[in-house]
Amino acid sequence: MQEAYVVDAVRTPFGAREGSFRDTHPQDLAAEPLAALEARNGFDGPAIEDVVYGCVVPVGEQGLNVGRIAPMVAGWGDSVPGVQLNRMCGSGQQAVTFAAGQVRGRMADLLVAGGVEHMTRVPMGSDTPGEGHSYADPGGVTDTYFEHFDELTTQGEGAERIAEQWRFSRTELDELAVDSQRRWGEAVAEDRYAEQVVPVETTLDGEAIEVTEDEHPRPGTDVETLAGLPLAFREEGEGVVHPGNASGIVDGAAATLVASGAACESYGWDPLARVVDSVVVGVDPTTMLTGPIPATEQLLARNDLAIDDVDRFEVNEAFAPVVAAWLEETGADWSKTNVWGGAIAHGHPLGATGAALLGKLPYQLADCDGRYGLCTMCIGFGQGIATLVERV
Repeated sequence: MQEAYVVDAVRTPFGAREGSFRDTHPQDLAAEPLAALEARNGFDGPAIEDVVYGCVVPVGEQGLNVGRIAPMVAGWGDSVPGVQLNRMCGSGQQAVTFAAGQVRGRMADLLVAGGVEHMTRVPMGSDTPGEGHSYADPGGVTDTYFEHFDELTTQGEGAERIAEQWRFSRTELDELAVDSQRRWGEAVAEDRYAEQVVPVETTLDGEAIEVTEDEHPRPGTDVETLAGLPLAFREEGEGVVHPGNASGIVDGAAATLVASGAACESYGWDPLARVVDSVVVGVDPTTMLTGPIPATEQLLARNDLAIDDVDRFEVNEAFAPVVAAWLEETGADWSKTNVWGGAIAHGHPLGATGAALLGKLPYQLADCDGRYGLCTMCIGFGQGIATLVERV
């Protein structure tokens, strides 16, 4: 087995819904990280053996296999193949681990993996039948499903059930959300994202613009402000989840350059990290979002590591209760988790987020002189993914 390395990791700024990317085609957005990787690392696009891209709603403008079309739009010609995959919210992270598996299995030496989601132009749920376009609509699954499972729930309801099970108050969750926003603001002020967020030149309302920074964050928010927001999934007084303690709906793309040791030597690259291992699990689909807990536990056990052996964690902030439950069950230190802010602040472009979070870890490990980083995400219909990287 040969090792798989992350040579570079980049992402676009995450644009607010109906924000600066509203006139940008998803295929153009998907091509931006590819072009940036090529410019930064000195390879010719046709040298890439495959592009693996996550996309959770691969319909309309995101249809037709965006993984294949993105390198074509990036100017890499017709020789670079590409594939689009959908493991729902874990898609971008899964893309990177699939690419790493290709390298580790000696089936390829040089790939690009990441994802894209344009949630303005292709709204969440557009691939789901029914008037409400919700995958919790019973019409979205066969009747046979209900011979094995009693109900379908939304992710929001799953988050509410987690909050009930772990007895988290709204104030506790809002404090976590405020911390995420504050951390993002501090990281930006300290240029922590400068290496990984690449500017995008596009057009908006017919005018040329350059987008350089995430548009969703509100680093000045506070618990008092969040306390006034209406609940998103339950009646007032019966729940705790609202837009301020859940991930933002945004537009963005992210990609990593994944290579073998031989490819790194050939190009003279000093890789950022080694992809050590990855685990995917299934969990109860009625709470849906607890997957990061067993995924993390299994990953650590398989690599003979304790939670304290990991220097930095990225846990997707799909909803604050997901992160809070993961912290409580794993015993991880919040001071080592989502240290530059998470999806509550910068947003969650579904198919891209996993690659963006995983891509943060090598930069964070260099910043703290750490060795191991772990990225984990909850996934719809009750799954979880966790990936371990080692700084080199």
